[in-house]
Amino acid sequence: MISSWRRKRASRGAAGGDQGGGKRKPTELIVPNHFRCPISLDLMKDPVTLSTGISYDRENIEKWIEAGNVTCPMTNQVLRTLEPIPNHTIRRMIQDWCVENRSQGIERIPTPRIPISSDEVGTILERISTSRTPQECKDLVGKVSKALKESDRNKRCIVGNGASKTLSLAFQAFADSEGETVISLLEDIMSILTSITPLDSQALVSLKSPNSLGRLVWFLRRGGLSGIRNAVMILKELVSSSKDHEKVVESLVTMEGAMEGLVKLIKEPICPASTKASLVVIYHMIISTHDFSSKNVIIERFIDMGLVSLVLDILVDAEKSVCEKALGVLDGLCRSDKGREAAYTQALAIPVVVKKILRISELATEFSVSVLYRLCENEEREDGGVIVEALQVGAFQKLLLILQVGWNINERVKEKVTKLLKLLNLFRDKLECIESMDFKDLKRPF
Repeated sequence: MISSWRRKRASRGAAGGDQGGGKRKPTELIVPNHFRCPISLDLMKDPVTLSTGISYDRENIEKWIEAGNVTCPMTNQVLRTLEPIPNHTIRRMIQDWCVENRSQGIERIPTPRIPISSDEVGTILERISTSRTPQECKDLVGKVSKALKESDRNKRCIVGNGASKTLSLAFQAFADSEGETVISLLEDIMSILTSITPLDSQALVSLKSPNSLGRLVWFLRRGGLSGIRNAVMILKELVSSSKDHEKVVESLVTMEGAMEGLVKLIKEPICPASTKASLVVIYHMIISTHDFSSKNVIIERFIDMGLVSLVLDILVDAEKSVCEKALGVLDGLCRSDKGREAAYTQALAIPVVVKKILRISELATEFSVSVLYRLCENEEREDGGVIVEALQVGAFQKLLLILQVGWNINERVKEKVTKLLKLLNLFRDKLECIESMDFKDLKRPF
């Protein structure tokens, strides 16, 4: 019944549209030429005018200028300024035209937000650097944060005007202060800094100062979820990008609660990004110091916190990036006797490590080989212990395949693979290397 009603309605519509013996054809909507961007020929959503008087859609002309061009695409004249001016008149005309033609499916373009200019950014940053009270600074930082979220264009403008340096100096200046307003201000600064990485060298200098590092560790231990996440992300930036990252590591080791906070992030993860950042910081803490005794002390402290077990749990089903970092940490922990002893007691250690060989990435394979080598080389049990276990889970075949396919690994790793094959080969006669079930249907001549 519904279908018959639709047919009747359709026939009435066709009859009403039939005038003069023919059907009226819908007219094709034509966009006025002065509403089109000369670059894309599409309807402009945010028209701006260059110093030559020609209007373009902001997105298209900014891509043109960012590509290094300093001329007008239409006239080829050299631009007196690279800052395009919003053309409000033509934008309102386009909006009115969209409203007039909404019956034909045209949606009204929204009024775009005017992007922040370099002069505005410079003024705000200058006021931040001279602000005397936390509330004044917080209000100004809020303006930067708001502009940052509005568009990628604003982000490029803010970064290009040295925001990371100014904000890092502000963080350092208020790091020793107390109070809710100060904590809120520092959280806002950290949030911005993590969104505009990589930070420049001057910003890193301010953030690795003792009071700044101390406050970052404070957030790592006592902050809310966003504060913890942002603090560990900045710490990762410091140990990864700073030229004298060993000094940063040495400072972190001596700070109360720093190591515990990093391990807690792995035990009680907030998000994948914070887990990866924590693993990176821990890795640098394990391998950076040249003092062997100090390195062993750091490793043993991490082991006492149960880090070996936590890392192995992560490796069971971790995604590629987390897996690489976790294997790097495990390799660092297994450099010490205590680290290897902790790994020997974990039933997952050998199966998980062998499984990652040739499965994740070249870096993951290198770390896996290194971990396996450290464990097998130091095996002292007469029954073979982890060496036999590695054979049972297919380590020999995987290691042999590395040499056969010629993976792009360095000579040091190839040397470990060769030594591992020799160690494993000593115990191969104790195991049946071929699965007997593979030959269950084989006809025997006897």
